[in-house]
Amino acid sequence: MVKRVFSGTQPTGELHIGGYLGAFRGWVEMQHTHDAFYCVVDLHALTAGEEPTRLRRHTLEVASLLLAVGLDPDACTLFVQSHVPEHAQLSWLLECTATMGELGRMTQYKDKAAGRESVPAGLFTYPVLMAADILLYDADEVPVGEDQRQHLELARDLASRFNSRYGPTFVVPEAIIPPVGARVMDLAEPTRKMSKSTSSSLGTIRVLDDPATIERKVRRAVTDIDTEVRYDRGTKPGVSNLVELLAVATGRSREEAAASQAGYASLKAATAEALIEMLHPVQERYVELAGDPAGVRAVLEKGAAKAREVAGTTVSRASQAMGLLPPGRS
Repeated sequence: MVKRVFSGTQPTGELHIGGYLGAFRGWVEMQHTHDAFYCVVDLHALTAGEEPTRLRRHTLEVASLLLAVGLDPDACTLFVQSHVPEHAQLSWLLECTATMGELGRMTQYKDKAAGRESVPAGLFTYPVLMAADILLYDADEVPVGEDQRQHLELARDLASRFNSRYGPTFVVPEAIIPPVGARVMDLAEPTRKMSKSTSSSLGTIRVLDDPATIERKVRRAVTDIDTEVRYDRGTKPGVSNLVELLAVATGRSREEAAASQAGYASLKAATAEALIEMLHPVQERYVELAGDPAGVRAVLEKGAAKAREVAGTTVSRASQAMGLLPPGRS
């Protein structure tokens, strides 16, 4: 039996290679081995307070980029979260199952709320909406980065608690952590994960960066005073990050990538070249898709219709399990 997989990404800015290598290339592979549901989670993006016009534009841009990296609407279901209202419906049912204590222990919530005088309630309940995203589709597997593992564990706990309290309702999902390229680090600060929210763009390579920009950023990447090229995250985080990027971009192991380079200059040149070559077809395809926004929206509309068929069944099942009166028929 083919397993179902679900994952999502926020439309809060242009995709960078950390997301591409750590997540989206895996999505492309899994669409051919799983019943795959992929979502642009614009409801989650509301917790960041992004300006409405920018949010709409970024949602379409991210959807276009996901298609550009290789998602095939004939092989997977791609949609926008807010186009499937069952996400919000199930989130409320699960909020009535979750506890304040377990939400308050979420590391990402504590980090994002730290030092703020006013914290949106949505930031606190964000993990419950994420659980609803996953459980709506009876997902067997969920590809996540290490920073999202705690949220997936909450989804598993809520599914198990709901099933125990109301009877078998949800599939309890398993996490998939990509073994290589799962945690691409910032080129300027290699002990910190590459992020599109960083204040400086020097350490972040974006999927749509031109070749000259990629070369410049890689050339300026932090290394160390030792001249040996080897993979060792503990003592050589900067060099190890470049080695991992070279390995993933060329399909080699970390050891093979490191052994192929005699020094830092060679490593940086090879890494830049590999990244440029890897991203070139994605960038070409994105230009085509950006010129056809109506076509992208049609893909998303089709995906949302398919997603609602599955999501509606799940919400109905959960609602009845909790004792809500089914809508009557005229």
